[in-house]
Amino acid sequence: MATLVGDVRLEDPVAVGPSPGHDSARLLVWSGDTPLGEIRLPLPVTGLTGADLVAAVRAQLGARPSVSSPGGAPVTRTLISVVVASHERTASLLRCLDSLQRLRHQPSEVIVVDSAPASDRTAQALADRVGGVPLRYLRTDRPGVAHAHNLALARVRTDIVAFTDDDVIVHPNWTAALGGAFTDDDIVCATGLILPAELDTPAQQLIEDLGGYARGFERRRLSTAAPPPDPLFPFTVGRLGSGANMAFRTDWLRGRGGFDAAIGTGTPARGGDDLAAFADVLLDGRVLVYEPGAVVRHVHRRELGELRKIIHSYGYGLSAYLLSTIACRPQALPMMLRRGAGAVRYLAAPASPRNRGKGPGLTLLELAGVLAGPWGYLRSRWRYRDG
Repeated sequence: MATLVGDVRLEDPVAVGPSPGHDSARLLVWSGDTPLGEIRLPLPVTGLTGADLVAAVRAQLGARPSVSSPGGAPVTRTLISVVVASHERTASLLRCLDSLQRLRHQPSEVIVVDSAPASDRTAQALADRVGGVPLRYLRTDRPGVAHAHNLALARVRTDIVAFTDDDVIVHPNWTAALGGAFTDDDIVCATGLILPAELDTPAQQLIEDLGGYARGFERRRLSTAAPPPDPLFPFTVGRLGSGANMAFRTDWLRGRGGFDAAIGTGTPARGGDDLAAFADVLLDGRVLVYEPGAVVRHVHRRELGELRKIIHSYGYGLSAYLLSTIACRPQALPMMLRRGAGAVRYLAAPASPRNRGKGPGLTLLELAGVLAGPWGYLRSRWRYRDG
């Protein structure tokens, strides 16, 4: 059976009606604009009453759930551009754009990059849209999400640029919370909370069992000047967020040349462009903020075969990110070498945070990607040698 996902407002818990095909519920609890945590409970055929939800909140989050960010996430009035790269997923893209239209803090513009399309289907669908947030359409015949992001970055007109994916649904407070994370000049990057949009198949459930994409409900400010208690920091940047929910100061990102176009989805390197950018923030002596109030919901892959391909690609992307970091910042190599033994344990040990729950099959699949990744990176670096 499947799990129903949704939201509960602590101030006014609305009953959850019957949902055929779902035998459990996983609900994000909000207090104002602050997400407090998730509750998980069985979903009877009659649904759940408001009293049921209150009882579950008290049992799982405490009688008076603590708010890690008093007053909610900071709210921005800064102008923000949103970039969405898409490849042959028109219906999914349109769903993402619909959610962007419901944002409380409307972006100044939404830039859609049609990445190496095989048809004009996406272009036609966007041409037929009327009204709403100003939408700019760009097309590139060269594949690669990082290349697509850089194409848009060159045209951004605002101080903050946010990125999300075409398989994401953003929360109405997303831009307000994400932009509000930039409270001082040292902060050049912000990431947010990524939760599932649906848990209807075994593959989608498994992604969450493996840890999913969520990075907790506590706001964090991260830098090399005040490192967390993580012996692999600042290279375990996957714990800080991912490219489906990130924003940068436009001038800083342009100043570093944007994303490394030789890595990322759509290239032989398969991934790692977001991780390389996060690492560069920290190695540049700047600050990255994780803001859980900036929530998006990601539509996980529905088939186990797709999931296996993604996990293999994660291994590729990890190698690509590390090699890209060394290529761009050779001074990072000694730092990596000092963390070498711990990194091997982190990658290969069954009990490590990265592998817990995966099982040997998926762990070996990812490790195979890590080992093959350098070859993919070199191929990609040659292919994108002209930028």
